[in-house]
Amino acid sequence: MRTAYSVETVRTAEHALMAGLPDGALMRRAAAGLAAACADLLGRVYGSRVVLLVGSGDNGGDALYAGARLARRGAGVTAVLLAPDRAHPGGLAALRRAGGTVTRPDAAGPRLDGADLVVDGIVGIGGTGGLRPEAAALAGRAARSRAAVVAVDLPSGVEADSGEVRGAAVRADLTVTFGTHKPALLVDPAREYAGTVRLVDIGLGPELPAVPELAALQHADVAALLPVPAAESDKYRRGVVGIAAGSARYPGAAVLAVSGALRGGAGAVRYVGPAGDAVIARFPETLVSDRGPHGAGRVQAWVVGPGAGDDAATVAEVLDTDVPVLIDADGLRLADRDAVRARTAPTLMTPHAGEAAALLGVAREEVEAARLASVRELAARYRATVLLKGSTTLVAGPDGGPVRVNPTGTSWLATAGSGDVLSGLAGSLLAAGLPALDAGSAAAYLHGLAGRLAASGAPLGAHDVAEAIPRAWRDVRD
Repeated sequence: MRTAYSVETVRTAEHALMAGLPDGALMRRAAAGLAAACADLLGRVYGSRVVLLVGSGDNGGDALYAGARLARRGAGVTAVLLAPDRAHPGGLAALRRAGGTVTRPDAAGPRLDGADLVVDGIVGIGGTGGLRPEAAALAGRAARSRAAVVAVDLPSGVEADSGEVRGAAVRADLTVTFGTHKPALLVDPAREYAGTVRLVDIGLGPELPAVPELAALQHADVAALLPVPAAESDKYRRGVVGIAAGSARYPGAAVLAVSGALRGGAGAVRYVGPAGDAVIARFPETLVSDRGPHGAGRVQAWVVGPGAGDDAATVAEVLDTDVPVLIDADGLRLADRDAVRARTAPTLMTPHAGEAAALLGVAREEVEAARLASVRELAARYRATVLLKGSTTLVAGPDGGPVRVNPTGTSWLATAGSGDVLSGLAGSLLAAGLPALDAGSAAAYLHGLAGRLAASGAPLGAHDVAEAIPRAWRDVRD
């Protein structure tokens, strides 16, 4: 599991670690890791041209010390000092001793144009707002050059704790971060600016708390969550998921939700709704009922809303049950908000950014710019677990604990019906007994991986994603 911690937590841990180390030892560790990553990216250090963009903080010091290491290996290193009077004195002295040179921002253009590597040490993890004009101009020129860009700890101009980008920011090819990930490195829109992320161990781990702000599951974590039938299992012991979805206008939503549910680990799928004929024609193993949710038979979890149109009565009937419920798509619009808050059984809501904006009463752009804050606010406001779909899918529980960040997926998943498959998959995991946070996280992981496997760099349909779920499941388990 990859974890991320807030700026305040990281600084507290760094201070505790530095108290037991010689002066400057932590910066030297960081600089050594940064220099090694730069050397790996360059391939051949000797004769390469490196430009350091140096601000006034410790990030600038890290860049200067790393630049000194590269200069000693034969690189031509130039430091562009954005605040000459406040540049890290020890790092600056080390660079000069190693043969590096210093220049002003207004004279840096030709150096940037001819650089093989640019190191962004402008702003550290405490920076807020976008880059100032002088720094933004340097970052823009570096982006237009042929140089690879390496960010120190995180790209300058992004918000470390929220993942927001409120102005000009550095776009890195590689971000070298120290001690632990910061939330911005896992959450869009900031994640898009980070490029590949390389974590350097500086000994911070023992000083960090056990509970992070964010967590990104990996194969082993998901494998431990997935239900596996025991020898005495039957279809009912494995769990039965109910699907209340589809309408005369959108029968395909029901078919796709059932397709995800059948591959999600529950023993049986019950369907109620007007698309029963379409469901049975595609999946004859489905248990179809025309008696509504209360008359469908026993289920361990419900999925309601995909393609439901204006069927508010069915949504209300499902919310009135005492089993876990997943609400998606039209269900999010039709659900009585007080009824959602009043539920005692687990509730999992799965909006995309537009649906989340409607639930919060804000513009879609606000949700997309502040995804982490939005998913936390939704979970708290509706007393539910919320899976916010998008470029980085986030899952937050109502208790304010760590937010799960899904690391799988592909932009090809932005296709009609993909969310219906995800809803069925997550609902099946709920019925199999997973808590809502785990069901949402595991479903998002498998769904994203299935999308990658199905696409392989080409367009795909939602049915392709559903059919690839068993491959993704085996990949995770094996």
